[in-house]
Amino acid sequence: MSGSRQVTIIGGGIVGICCALALRRDGHAVTVLDPTPGDGASKSNAGFISSGSCVPIATPGIVQRVPKMLLDPLAPLAIRWSYLPWIAPWLVRFVRASAPARVEAASVALNELTAIARDCYASLTAGTPAAEHIRTGGVLYVYQSDASFAGAEWGLELRRRRGVRFELLHGAEVRDLEPALAPSVRHAVFYRETKFAPDPRALVLALAEEFTRLGGTVVREAVTDVTVRPDGPHAVDTTGGRREAEVVVLAAGAWSRRLAARLGARVPLDTERGYVAMLPHPGAPPRLPVLSGDYSFAITPTDAGLRLSGTVELAGLQAPPNYARARKLIDGAMRVLGSIDPTDATYAMAFRPSMPDSLPVIGPSPRCPSVFFAFGHGHIGLTCGAVTGQLVAEMVGGRPTTIDVAPFRADRF
Repeated sequence: MSGSRQVTIIGGGIVGICCALALRRDGHAVTVLDPTPGDGASKSNAGFISSGSCVPIATPGIVQRVPKMLLDPLAPLAIRWSYLPWIAPWLVRFVRASAPARVEAASVALNELTAIARDCYASLTAGTPAAEHIRTGGVLYVYQSDASFAGAEWGLELRRRRGVRFELLHGAEVRDLEPALAPSVRHAVFYRETKFAPDPRALVLALAEEFTRLGGTVVREAVTDVTVRPDGPHAVDTTGGRREAEVVVLAAGAWSRRLAARLGARVPLDTERGYVAMLPHPGAPPRLPVLSGDYSFAITPTDAGLRLSGTVELAGLQAPPNYARARKLIDGAMRVLGSIDPTDATYAMAFRPSMPDSLPVIGPSPRCPSVFFAFGHGHIGLTCGAVTGQLVAEMVGGRPTTIDVAPFRADRF
């Protein structure tokens, strides 16, 4: 495959927009279909462009945590009883993915992907206003108890094997780096190379603006179906009508499963419901983004206040939000920071597209060579937006990919 092609991208989150910009720069005619670009998981997340996201969610011993997931609706990782019949097949694969050999293989693949993520963003945003939405300085993973820090050692050792660089801090060293932390914080891991986007939605919209400046098209319509012929995609149906399609990139996040089946792959995609609390008047926020190892949530300083984000709830796309999970984030932040002002706090929930082995789906459809998948990134969607866009552009253009995409193939299950 070579030359300019007509590309339709389903999904206008960080992954879809990065794919769109990379493809447009390659000279393709590109249209993005999304009713609300940037308003999904790309809006409500910690904003990390991480240098060390090579540890899968399912790790050895995860099966022992399943009873707590079912019994405590406010646990950092929880499952709603009503959703258990639907999530059960996903959970079986999730537990299987926690086998040591599979965790090691997934870690290698994740590291290949995330190790070049920051450079890909630098290339994608160079010379554009979007670059202003990415900040340097690093991120701190903090621990208040010796037990929680000891529990992190397994993941740290996995990162060491992948060559991830980090610094260990203890006692006063932690507050010397980040004075806003409470005295109860005893240990920290500093990932100096991690970058972050204080406003992830603004980053998506800035990238979309650059895409349209270069001649790309964003259509605010929802995709309802796709028509596929033996030789590939034929048309995409939207709330605004039918559009012919030559090449399709599916980047619809948590809503990708049904369309992926229409486009040639049945994938075990589900959703992790992540919660956010936004504090517009927090008081003295931290200078650096912080992730609490005790309570499994992130604290991100932004120009609009303090964003608290995290936790995982497995309950599907239809159940109403449980905002008690978002309010609990404020309790955790008060413990980590010592004192914050929750006045006028607002709450939100977003759907993270989650695969049971923590690896996204990136690559061609096994049945439709003119269809490319780019979804299922879980907790690393923002981190891997630019690198996924680069890989998709390489595949659409018929070029060798920067890294091996075989571990991310849709039919790996």
